[in-house]
Amino acid sequence: MAKHYLGYSEKDLANSPFAKYFNPNIAPMQPQVKEAIACGGQTQELFYSVDQAPKLLDEGYWPVESGYARSNDMGMRVFCLTQMPNVTPEMWDWWFGWHGDDASKYKLWHPHAHINAEWKDGQKGRHAYVGRTSHITEYLGSEIKKGAITFIPPSEMGLNETELEAKGQVAICALIGLPGIPMIAGRMIHLVRPVEDGAEMRSRMWMGGSSVAFGKKPGPLRKLLAWLIRPVVAALLPNPQELLVHNAQEMQHLAEILPDLYAEFGPK
Repeated sequence: MAKHYLGYSEKDLANSPFAKYFNPNIAPMQPQVKEAIACGGQTQELFYSVDQAPKLLDEGYWPVESGYARSNDMGMRVFCLTQMPNVTPEMWDWWFGWHGDDASKYKLWHPHAHINAEWKDGQKGRHAYVGRTSHITEYLGSEIKKGAITFIPPSEMGLNETELEAKGQVAICALIGLPGIPMIAGRMIHLVRPVEDGAEMRSRMWMGGSSVAFGKKPGPLRKLLAWLIRPVVAALLPNPQELLVHNAQEMQHLAEILPDLYAEFGPK
């Protein structure tokens, strides 16, 4: 068998300490996502830009919580709301640090799509994610994609970390790129906030367009280069509907087992 493969093998099912949590059945998507897919692409004015990310801490919701749009800067915006009964924001904060050193953990998240995850620094057993880069291999739709997800502090996305803590919320923030290429192709936030029966995740992905950059603080030449290659990046971006479906499925699927995972493997 190849080193990296989809799903759990018979050997994995027999020997992995996480095998009892591997569920190959994906539940139907939540109603708000089904409605978003039925609507198709929408106007970009309904989807706040990355510069408006701090508004995630406001009460209420944005004009669109689940859906996608192509922006006039050759980029795209994909938003997704996932309801998660019996889950807490702390569970997700733990998950992002815990799962990235083992493919068998990563596959629990999306059994139909996830293939491999490993930290760029090669360290295992270190349950932290901010400041680290995760190299992932997964299906988006029918295509295998590789990505480099660099996790950054919420403050770098303009979010007030003191306010986040006071509200009991967690924001997982990241820069999206490709392994071995020093370019930022997108930015992402998964904001998890407590609600009456658990938590809800408000995922935000801004890909291509003005999100393309070479370094966090590029100079004039790098800014010009990022602008020039926007058409190239646009051609490489995933299908926005497939990205929406993938996000909706993985977040809902893991939320169903996350409380038990956290109870067994989380911080004691």
